[in-house]
Amino acid sequence: MTSLLPDLAELALGRVRDVVRAPHPVLSTACADVDPTLPETVTLAADLLATMAVSPGCVGLAANQIGVPARVFCLDVSAHPKTRTHHGRFVLVNPVLVEATRKERAREGCMSVPDLTGDVRRPSRVVVTGFVPGTGAEVTLTTDAFEARAIQHEIDHLHGLLFVDRVVDAHALHQRQTYL
Repeated sequence: MTSLLPDLAELALGRVRDVVRAPHPVLSTACADVDPTLPETVTLAADLLATMAVSPGCVGLAANQIGVPARVFCLDVSAHPKTRTHHGRFVLVNPVLVEATRKERAREGCMSVPDLTGDVRRPSRVVVTGFVPGTGAEVTLTTDAFEARAIQHEIDHLHGLLFVDRVVDAHALHQRQTYL
């Protein structure tokens, strides 16, 4: 299997970036495809992973959430209690959702909309293709449950959409609960 991460030495160079919050215009702008083999793409991947790593509760982060309108996201749902299937920590460049089935409703939150959560209906099984930063190898991921939801959430970011654009109805938006 192709590794879904760039070389570990390159990842050590990642720097933590500020997360952009709504209504910043970069969050509502469709992102552009990028060359997965360029050094800038590998640096962006490392920055996404570094930022995700220091953000409590964060399971995914899209490039436009750190102000870069590029079709790149990172994900790691492996420690989340709702996870069934997972592919560990990974970065995808220019991802494309190629298949989606079995819609389910569930609560979502987002670092770019920190005060709200919302009920969103999404397919619970997906197939997505994309490229590995650095090598440019094409990969196909088949997944379900929470990882499928998280991938779709991040791909929505790359299309300029937030979860609040997808809530099921007016009563499906909630103030985020804070637990001590």
